[in-house]
Amino acid sequence: MARYESVLESIGGTPLIRLTRVAEGLLPRIYVKPEWQNPGGSVKDRAALAMLRRAEADGSLRPGGTVVEVTSGNTGIGLAIAAAHLGYRAVIFTSSVIAQEKRDQLAAYGAELRLVDAFVPRAHPDSLPSQGERYAAETPGAWLAQQYDNPANPAAHYASTGPEIWDDTDGAVTHFVATVGTGGTISGTGRYLKEVSGGRVRVIGADPITSKYSGGDGSQKYIEGAGHFVHPETTLDEWPRALDLDVIDDYVPVEDQRAIDAIRGLARTEGILAGGSSGVALAAAFQIAGRLTADDTVVVLLPDSGRTYLSTYYNDSWLAAGGFTAPGSPARAEGPAVGDYATATPLVERDESVAEAVRRLAADGVADDDAVLVAHPRAGRVLAPHPSDIVGWTTPARLRGAAAVAETVRPVGPRLGIGLALTDPAVTAWDGTEGALALVLDRGRVTGTVTWRALHREPVHALPEQAV
Repeated sequence: MARYESVLESIGGTPLIRLTRVAEGLLPRIYVKPEWQNPGGSVKDRAALAMLRRAEADGSLRPGGTVVEVTSGNTGIGLAIAAAHLGYRAVIFTSSVIAQEKRDQLAAYGAELRLVDAFVPRAHPDSLPSQGERYAAETPGAWLAQQYDNPANPAAHYASTGPEIWDDTDGAVTHFVATVGTGGTISGTGRYLKEVSGGRVRVIGADPITSKYSGGDGSQKYIEGAGHFVHPETTLDEWPRALDLDVIDDYVPVEDQRAIDAIRGLARTEGILAGGSSGVALAAAFQIAGRLTADDTVVVLLPDSGRTYLSTYYNDSWLAAGGFTAPGSPARAEGPAVGDYATATPLVERDESVAEAVRRLAADGVADDDAVLVAHPRAGRVLAPHPSDIVGWTTPARLRGAAAVAETVRPVGPRLGIGLALTDPAVTAWDGTEGALALVLDRGRVTGTVTWRALHREPVHALPEQAV
């Protein structure tokens, strides 16, 4: 058994585990690399330590300094561990949307959490990145890790993750599958594997279906850490400098429900509990494996553990609230469900011409008093809107004669999963004062609305399932 002189020395050296039951019927050998075996519980430990060590070497971080980062959690945890061991203060900027388990871990390592939930473009002074950058600039001795643009991020994986995969497969790896977040993991690992194999290894980017990386519309997704979201008011879409686009041979878009199904199935068939972004990578790997032969070896990087997401992807109530389903569970409650009382609701964009919106709604047979959802503009929508894209609601009657769509908007009420029973606490807690309309979610997307009054009378009809 290995012996280490510090926790930092134990970073890296994660194993490969072959999938058998869940991969039954697929010809290639499929191995997963469980990165939660790093001390901080994720692949981000590698980049966190490499970035910190480089900052020490170039003088950006000095004794007694403060480590600052903007993160969805895992990089912050890796930095918090290193900071605790080396005697630095750690201040982590993140969102309350991240799993509670991640927030608790950050606090346990002594990091100071700054929660920022402003829904604004990245360049806005109130945005999460802007606030982190401002804090670092105004704090003496502070160093901002900047994982998205830090060259030490991909370098860490070129030096460790890539060689580990090559050595542990005896050079037999033919396909490497990983999600794309900052781009560091797939870029550094992929570049090493391509170089050492003479270009033989194919590098596959597993990506949420709405992510800009694989050509999506940039709308929000429910899987933490993977993909590239773009705020609808963003004018300049900047991609991470840690991402080497030339390394990735192909992208496989994955819908949130498929990712959730993949990790739930992995836990129940292989006994491997993996996080949400692991599900994106797994679903992509299973898709490409169907086209491969018995001569191929696929390695799938699993970024973190499912222990961090027991309150979300592995929680049936959380899934139901977002309109998702758990494997083996019915899509809807046995009795009356929210979807039975909901109606499909037309959509107009906030910046749309009022005259054009009124004309289009009339042509579609929308009555003057019918509810119409107002959304942030987003070109080429891949799915129904994410709740964060909904501004509010209006009616054709209110639109008619208005100067702008935005001035007619009223707030919406809660978000209710399409399959929630009418007795569910999320439904009964809504007393109708929080907004006249609630958003109805199918697999996380807004497919219709329901009124408080409708929930107290006979069903209207069941909403059709969203198309993917």
